[in-house]
Amino acid sequence: MFELKIVSHFAAAHQLTMVAKKCENLHGHNWKVEVYLKGDRLNDAGVLVDFGILKGYVKEIMGRLDHKFLNELPYFKTAAPSSENLAYYIATSLQEMIKEPGMAVSRVTTWESEDACATYFPQ
Repeated sequence: MFELKIVSHFAAAHQLTMVAKKCENLHGHNWKVEVYLKGDRLNDAGVLVDFGILKGYVKEIMGRLDHKFLNELPYFKTAAPSSENLAYYIATSLQEMIKEPGMAVSRVTTWESEDACATYFPQ
């Protein structure tokens, strides 16, 4: 099994409810996002997938989130824009984009600060 990792970033605001009072106020983060892709076979070029292709997929997803008020995005109308749900959203969005056979998202980690993150592991 092989695993690739790329790191990306986006800045966005959100407002959470039913958490610490401070986070219920409108606030923003500069999120760091780690995306991992796994697969059991390499292509003819000897790679799982070209990093450029993977970066392109992630860039498209980051474009949906960057400099947005996350609560107003369609997905987050029914799901709190928490770090956990952001990781889930990014993972499922990326998995839908992957056309290469035998590859899957293995995990996505969203860092809302240098010392706080959430990771989603698709089944």
